[in-house]
Amino acid sequence: MGALISRLVKPALRHGLAAIAAAVILWLALIAPAAARGPEGIADVAEQVIDAVVNVSTKQSVDMNSGTPDLQPGSPFEQFFEDFMKKRGKEGQGGQGGPTQPQPPRRVSSLGSGFIIDAAGYVVTNNHVIADADEVSVILNDGTTLKAEIVGRDTKTDLALLKVTTDHPLKAVKFGDSDKLRLGEWVIAIGNPFSLGGTVTAGIVSARNRDINSGPYDNYIQTDAAINRGNSGGPLFNLNGDVIGVNTAIISPSGGSIGIGFAVPSKTVVPVIEQLRQFKEVRRGWLGVRIQQVTDEIAETLSIKPTKGALVAGIDDKGPAKPAGIAPGDVIVKFDGKDVKEMRDLPRIVADTPVGKDVEVVVVRKGKEEIKTVKLGRLDDAEKKQAALTPKEAAPESNSAVKKTLGLNLSGLTDELRKKNNIKDSVKGVLITGVDQNSPAAEKRLAPGMVIAEVEQEAVGSPADFESRIAKLKQAGKKLVMLLVVSPDGDPSIVVLGIQ
Repeated sequence: MGALISRLVKPALRHGLAAIAAAVILWLALIAPAAARGPEGIADVAEQVIDAVVNVSTKQSVDMNSGTPDLQPGSPFEQFFEDFMKKRGKEGQGGQGGPTQPQPPRRVSSLGSGFIIDAAGYVVTNNHVIADADEVSVILNDGTTLKAEIVGRDTKTDLALLKVTTDHPLKAVKFGDSDKLRLGEWVIAIGNPFSLGGTVTAGIVSARNRDINSGPYDNYIQTDAAINRGNSGGPLFNLNGDVIGVNTAIISPSGGSIGIGFAVPSKTVVPVIEQLRQFKEVRRGWLGVRIQQVTDEIAETLSIKPTKGALVAGIDDKGPAKPAGIAPGDVIVKFDGKDVKEMRDLPRIVADTPVGKDVEVVVVRKGKEEIKTVKLGRLDDAEKKQAALTPKEAAPESNSAVKKTLGLNLSGLTDELRKKNNIKDSVKGVLITGVDQNSPAAEKRLAPGMVIAEVEQEAVGSPADFESRIAKLKQAGKKLVMLLVVSPDGDPSIVVLGIQ
């Protein structure tokens, strides 16, 4: 290209500026088609890695008389059952088919994607590709079909590890560092869209760290490389031929690509796959806290500048956080040396920390930083517990008369009111019996039946106690008050109200 430019520009210099302009226009016309095609390296990368990308074939035997089975969202069997049930419904409406007849069990199959990460036969794919299957097979790029064993799977990140055995050498690919991806960087997706076989598409990184509310560890790479049905479980490559993501989800009203696809980043994939390979399960760290977002109001109340961290709304009685001295109202700003910039950072950091490790946790309490040491527990997926809050024991309630403060009607917790509102014995505090619909409390969705357990991180025992606390805050010039509010079943949350 340099020699061509020289041949164009040198003669132009002898004939004046007009000739130079003509030469530049001709040069731009020559390079524009190449730029539109993207970088030349795409073909080289595709040729280099295509043999490591596989189709994942799944089969399932189902009872067609029991209605649509409970399939995981995104399962390749979803479309089949939707079509079948629509057809069955039409036949059962007294039309041509008459009454619906019993159906024999049927064998259904579908195809997803995956890729080989080890020549020993280890294959990575999405959990939803194989979650409902009775049989799983891997189809290599040359058409060879191999029976696959499910080594392990993780529903929280939607990843699964398969194992195949063969006498033939297998092509494997390696993981790259997804943290080094830049916005606008070219990426390549290879998979099995619409069961057409190995297909290569290219695009750019549209965004990083996307949260699409699919799970607690959302941290997706967004790309406009075409990803369609059947691409699930396939690899997303950079131009070095390294896997920097696993294609998992798309946003589309039709099921086809509209340029919004999501891949689990390799930084998330690698530790999950390593644990599945070693333990056949994922062993995640567990802190035992219930958290919520730190809003600007909460940050102002707690003197946190700038707004950051994860607000502790509740503590599990049996979790590691309680003996370490972490309490509701604390804001966790650093965990094991890693900054917690926002709420959703904390679950990922905790999950990636080794079980049993003694971890330093930096919390902000009443405007001051404190360091707590936590011996990290293990998150047990078999036990899905709700955080149970046990506030400090409050003084016995001697006056259950209703007080009205901050737009709230408040009452002491009597046995009768506990029974009437189905409030657990472990819940202590002041009962909300009414809410002024024009008050800030209504805007924050406080409702009768909820219990205010703490005011400014201190237990409250009666409506009079609550009223006294608010009066003192007013005298001190405070504009906001932070409340710990507990639902009847013990589910806590932090609410900040303006003091009027």
